[in-house]
Amino acid sequence: MAEARHQPGWREVVLVALAVVAVVLGAAILTSLLPSGVQAAIFHGPVLIVVLIVGTGWLLWRISRARPIDEAVAAPPAQDDPASDDPS
Repeated sequence: MAEARHQPGWREVVLVALAVVAVVLGAAILTSLLPSGVQAAIFHGPVLIVVLIVGTGWLLWRISRARPIDEAVAAPPAQDDPASDDPS
């Protein structure tokens, strides 16, 4: 049976956000070091659009291929389960 996934906490969210900010700032710094002609091609050409389309497609593919949720964790208890009997 598949291992149950845990819900990401605030620490994981903050770490991912910091990593994204670092990557974007790094890309901005690297782009500023390029010659003016290359900068113009990146900012005024279809490069940014292609990067956004490819990145979005990859992200959607990853989401669609996520591991399935463990049915034992997600399903409510069965009716014949003694732990779910109401004592009243």
